[in-house]
Amino acid sequence: MQIDPRGSRQLLELQLSNSLNETNASDATSGSTVDFASVMDGLLGTNSNSLNNTVGETVDSAALSKRSSDGLLWLQLGSMYNPDASSVSTSNRDVGSLSSLLNKPLVDSGASVPTDFESLIASASAKYGVPESLIKAVIDTESGFDPNVVSSAGAKGLMQLMDGTAAGLGVSNAYDPAQNIDGGTKYLSLQLQRFGGEVKMALAAYNAGPGRVSSLGVSSDAELMSVLNRLPSETQAYISKVEKAQSKYRV
Repeated sequence: MQIDPRGSRQLLELQLSNSLNETNASDATSGSTVDFASVMDGLLGTNSNSLNNTVGETVDSAALSKRSSDGLLWLQLGSMYNPDASSVSTSNRDVGSLSSLLNKPLVDSGASVPTDFESLIASASAKYGVPESLIKAVIDTESGFDPNVVSSAGAKGLMQLMDGTAAGLGVSNAYDPAQNIDGGTKYLSLQLQRFGGEVKMALAAYNAGPGRVSSLGVSSDAELMSVLNRLPSETQAYISKVEKAQSKYRV
């Protein structure tokens, strides 16, 4: 029996809107309604036009910059609502689990070029199993290590978290370097888990949203590169920028 995604969305919205509105009450003036719609899209693997439009049609780049399908609703509701629950059963996998998924160690085996946030980055790296050099590369690309920067889309802080995404990650102050780095690294770790440790896919998901990457129907970085032109130009450039920055922070 097939379930109409429209009906599923309506049922979930009715059931969950009250709890999510309470969670995001402090963000009511900064677009929590948009955030709720976005995470619903991430949950159902759709966007607001996906039932009528085909994959690959032009999408507004500003909307993409908002990480519109962040896929974090399941963090608040439990793994039964996680579309990828078979591969990610909890939001806080330990380093061993992530390394096992990748079948290779994720934590840097050597040192990385120091920054002003060294201890915070090292702590997040150890906690979530993401290499320090990769965390630094994302921060460099996203904010240039400015903890107070705000993008035109409203993304905030070192790792440029949107309000809805930050709330789902337990970040109450996106301008606090400790919270931002912890939340951003956690989110990056979730994308690495979701896409089987494929770094390019995880970076694309961090920038454009996991729903957009999943819609490509690819399962490896090599396959992603073969259809890279189906991603927004911003995301194509983002992957390259982060990889270039990561080589700068490896020593």
